[in-house]
Parts: sequence; structure tokens; C-alpha cells
Amino acid sequence: MARTKTGRRLWRGTFGRTLLAASVIVGLASAAAGCGGSSITDSSPSSSTLQVTYASFPDYLDPSLSYTIEGLSAMWETYVPLLTYQHKDGAAGTELMPGLARSMPQVSDGDRTYTLYLRKGLKYSDGTSVRASDFPATIERLFVVNSPGSPFFTDIVGAEKFAKTKEGGIAGIETDDKTGRIVIHLVKPRSTFLNELATLFAAPLPADTQRKDLSADPPPGTGPYVIASSKPGDAWTYKRNPEWAKVNGPRLSRIPGGYYDNIDVKVIRNAETAVNEVIKGKVDWMEEPPPADRFQELSDRYEGTQLLVTPQIDVYYFWMNTKQAPFDDLKVRQAVDYAVDPAALERIYGGMLKGVQQVLPEAMPGHKTFELYPHNLQKAREMIAAADPAERKVTVWTNDYPANRQAGEYYEDVLRKIGLQPTLKVISTDNYTTLIGNKSTPDLDTGWAAWYMDYPHPNDYFAPQLSGENILPTGNSNYSQFSDPAINRKIARLGTEQLGPKQEAEYAELDREVMEQAPWAPFGTTEMITFISSSIDPEKLVVSPVYGQDIATFQPH
Repeated sequence: MARTKTGRRLWRGTFGRTLLAASVIVGLASAAAGCGGSSITDSSPSSSTLQVTYASFPDYLDPSLSYTIEGLSAMWETYVPLLTYQHKDGAAGTELMPGLARSMPQVSDGDRTYTLYLRKGLKYSDGTSVRASDFPATIERLFVVNSPGSPFFTDIVGAEKFAKTKEGGIAGIETDDKTGRIVIHLVKPRSTFLNELATLFAAPLPADTQRKDLSADPPPGTGPYVIASSKPGDAWTYKRNPEWAKVNGPRLSRIPGGYYDNIDVKVIRNAETAVNEVIKGKVDWMEEPPPADRFQELSDRYEGTQLLVTPQIDVYYFWMNTKQAPFDDLKVRQAVDYAVDPAALERIYGGMLKGVQQVLPEAMPGHKTFELYPHNLQKAREMIAAADPAERKVTVWTNDYPANRQAGEYYEDVLRKIGLQPTLKVISTDNYTTLIGNKSTPDLDTGWAAWYMDYPHPNDYFAPQLSGENILPTGNSNYSQFSDPAINRKIARLGTEQLGPKQEAEYAELDREVMEQAPWAPFGTTEMITFISSSIDPEKLVVSPVYGQDIATFQPH
């Protein structure tokens, strides 16, 4: 899941058994130094409670369903997959390591079989033992609940059949609870599979976990914290996992155990209010970035002490539904690309966004800068006039996060100027991706989106968002419903090959080929802004390039 930040991600494939390309390492090296329970209160921070605000409730507080950076950052310390990422800043934070598995998998049979062993003695936060057979049940749950993460696992033998029948299990996963052995057979090599095993979608849950959205009562996990209470839309709380100190922590020593006994999270939708609460010391950390119009002021006063700026590998864009008029016309889509001015959007995002016009962001293997559509509003008008689409009325979708709303308003104005008849539809950030990711939602013509990588591999920017096989009825992240046979084949083929110089060059070509079809109007890539109170030690805080701020690393000075 890039997961999209208040979009998708998302909000948020593997590079196989190889390390990231040097371009990623260089690009990330400058990153900043990284149920039923208690009520949410407005009390000042104490040594035992961390006070946090989010601008919106995560799309889901269920690891099988969440596909936003909000959801992933909220659950990373609760649910541990078989494999995970190092809890470090920068390039080191993109390196895989064993999670619940004892070691990295043994890969055999031409990269089609993965064999892992669970660490012995692990327990869920409710005291039940973690078993190897929990893993196939977890993957099956993805298909039953129509998870946006299910396409990551369709190459497992029998998964396609299970996706249709929802019964009989997935034949390609064999387990032995006595030894902890898990064997996964793939239909074909999948270069991204190690990283997909490290997504929260694959984090084992008890086999009897209900197969429905559990955001209001999240399932037990294996990490240092347990979600003790959840009130969707408003707040949630964490407490220490009672099994961490006794059992899991000693076995998972590379995962930080956390400083605070309790973490209270409340939703404050007004970013200005959240900034003021942090400055006053009533809140320790605001998960959302500060308002764009305050960024420079806060940067001048607090950068390096309370304001941390971390490079991201993401892309912000406007999608166009290629399956219906007027955006089923290539010339109309290309006109939109000429009309959108990344420089104008840089101003809207207050210097926190750098303009781009392609799918792959900088620091991602395969990125090669190009510009097919230099801003030219007059040319865009002429192209729309020449195309003369029979349908000019379009609905423009965005969410109510202030900068994203302004971006939507800008986009609406641009479409009107080039001869279309747009109507802006602003949706609550809480359920924005749920709505635009549901194909039955009416009037899905065009709108705002952002993609934060699921894992550090270029295929993650193409397969979930731009491959025809990933157009899903619900949990859809191919918002443009873009499906080009030649591009589909190339995405699928590259997904079977280990990443190297040849593949990086092909991803660069693929980027250009996609943009020639103009299913998107990309406009920028951002930096992650972390604003903390003066009581938090910025030197201890880890900002993961995959999951964002690491709540288990927050400590007082």
C-alpha cells in the first residue's frame, strides 16, 4: 500500500533479496533523526502518557484493511509481520529484517517457494499463542473482507480460486504448528514478495479473528503496544502489551519497546489548533503537518528542535477516470496535464511540496526526470476545443484537509478555464479513500490523490495504481481505472524480475509510457513534517521512510 496520506496509500513488492539502489540510499540519507479502556483527556503530558493528535481518524484501525499512512503509522507498533523493517531513520529504515519469523526466508524452486519458521513462544496481547496456521487464516481474511492488500497475495497458489469462492483455504500455504514452519508456494516468481510479507496486511492475527472491519474493537497483536480502546472518528488509546515484557520483547529485541505506558490519540481536525496545542505543551506530537501558511514561521523557530523535516518517497496527483467521458479521450487527459501547473500547487502546499510531472518520485529506483507536459493553459484550451467532448460536466473529488481542499479548488478552476464544467465535491478525510475506492460510488470522474509507498520498490507505484488487474470493486487504488494491455504486461513481467540496472531502466521507460497515456496529472512530491512539543527528545525519535513516525521511539528529554 503506497499508502496514500489522507488518500490512497496509500495513504502508504520487494526489491527481492537485494539492497536498495544507491539513488535511494543517497536520497534518504539526509532523513531526520527518526478492548475498552481509558478515556481521551486534555491533560498535560506526563511521564506515563504520550498525548497525540491526528487530523483524521485512519481509514481503518484494522491491519487487514488500512491503506493510509495514518493507519499504518498507528498500527506499526501493534501488529508485527513475519518480516519487517529496521526501526531506523533514512536508508537503514528501508532494510528488511525478520519480524515474527526466526530468520529471513529460504527461497527455492526458482524463486517460487518461501520457507519460514515462527519464533517459538510468541503470544498475542490477549495471551493466546501465535501459531503458524494463523498466517494462512490472516491471508484468507484479506480476501474475505475485500482488503486493498489482497492483490499483493494473488500469486500464491490457490489464492485466485479462494478469492472467488471464499472457501476451502489457500492451497499454496502449508503450515506446521508444532515446528512453526510456514511454506508459501507462488504460481510464478514475484520480485516484490519479501516486502509484501513485511506489510501489515500480512501481520498474523489469531485464526479465529472475525472476518469483518474491527476498527471499533481492533484484534490482538504482537507488538509492544495494544490498542486498548477505539472510538472511530474521534479517538483511540494504547496500553503496553502485557505479553511484551514477559515473552515477545526478548524475542523481538530489534523492535523498540516504547517509553510511555499509555498513548492517548484524539482527532483534532483543525491543524491550527493542533499547532497551538503542541506549542503550549498540551500535546506531544501532531501527526499531520502544520498548516502550509505557518510552515515557514515554525521552521524558523523550531527546525531541528521541535520541527523535523524528513524526505519522503511519494507522489501527489489528480486522477482521471479513463473508462468514461470525457476522460476516456486521450487528448482531453493530455490537455489536463498541460493545464495543471505544479508551481501553483507548490504555493498551495506552502513549500512542503516539490513539483513533478511523472509517476516515480526522486530517490526511487528507476526515476529519471522528464517533462512531457510543460504548463501551457492556452494549448490545453485548444486541445479541449479540438476534442470537443460530448460530456463536459465532471465531478472533482478531494478531501477536507485544508491544503488538499485548496488543491481541489485549484483543479476545479483549471478544468473550468480549459472548457470543462466541473463541480467540486469535498469529502471528509476520514472516509475519502473508502468512497473513491468504491466503484459503485457515483460520479467518480476525477480528483485528488497521493501515494506513499507500501515498500521501497518501483513496482509499488505501478501495480496497485496503474495495472488493470488491480481495478477492484472496493478498496480500489487504481482510481483512473486505467488498463492498457501492453503496460499491464510490462508491469506484470517486471514484477517477476529481481531489481537491477536493466529493470531500473525499464521502469524509467514505463514511467514515460504511462504518462504518454496521461491517466494522471501528477503535480508534486512532499517532505514529512514532524512537529513535537519541547518535552520530546528529537534525537531519539525515529521517522521511518516506510511507516512514518515511530511511536515506540518517543521519549522525553
